[in-house]
Amino acid sequence: MRGSCRSSPHRLAAALLAVLGAGGVQQTVWAADYTFRIEPAYPADRVAEIYAPLMTYLNKTTGQHFTLVPTRNYHFYWRDMQNNVKTDFAFDEAHMADYRIEKQHFEPLVHTAEPTSYTLVSNIDLGNKGLQGLVGHTIVTMGAPSLGYALLLEFYPNPILQPDIATTATSWRDATDRVFGGEADAAMIPTWLKDQYPNLTPVKTTHEYPGQCITASPDVPADLRDKVKQALLKLDTDADASKLLFDLGVTKFVPATAKEYSGDEQILKNFIGYK
Repeated sequence: MRGSCRSSPHRLAAALLAVLGAGGVQQTVWAADYTFRIEPAYPADRVAEIYAPLMTYLNKTTGQHFTLVPTRNYHFYWRDMQNNVKTDFAFDEAHMADYRIEKQHFEPLVHTAEPTSYTLVSNIDLGNKGLQGLVGHTIVTMGAPSLGYALLLEFYPNPILQPDIATTATSWRDATDRVFGGEADAAMIPTWLKDQYPNLTPVKTTHEYPGQCITASPDVPADLRDKVKQALLKLDTDADASKLLFDLGVTKFVPATAKEYSGDEQILKNFIGYK
């Protein structure tokens, strides 16, 4: 009788696993939940819409569950980084990716194949006058400390000779729309996006940075980090998930190393909260 009682839990466990396996839900029951944070280059609802296929793809290819955590704007995104808000995976521009790598020991997994740069664009009348021709005029961009905003400040280091910088754009495309709508005289936008608007005149382009990088927290198990990396390297072969790459203006993801981003986090030193 005593021996029967000891073996009973094992039989129950085996029976439960059999039922779960037959129902096709064993993976869901045991899947862990991982947060995925994305730089707010779009409004939160658009981020959720654009990146939903990526979450579905990672769920499918890794057997785990990924929860997208949109952020209202760059101010809140930067604040959350400073406060070490739970983040398992992140997709950032070079300066923030390097900050996570250097300060929080995140591991770089992949980055977009195309490098990143930003271009200040304007209408033809002002664009042909160069940087100084825009002093006193309104330039629209996304908020601090987005890479576009940070690099725009480098164009105008003298606070006395600066344009009126409006951080009212809700996305990089929205910045161009505000120029066309007459709300601003110029916009600081990713160079890949500039190429889609031949009727805007480029004023100056920044030097190139390595592409946007997906990093993983050191708290994420090493085997899962590798699964995610391998899945992302094959993203361009998945019909649904690869639409994300088109929205980003890139062709594919490639392996990333910490060395590629070394020093880029220094851009953030001039922003409140840096430590």
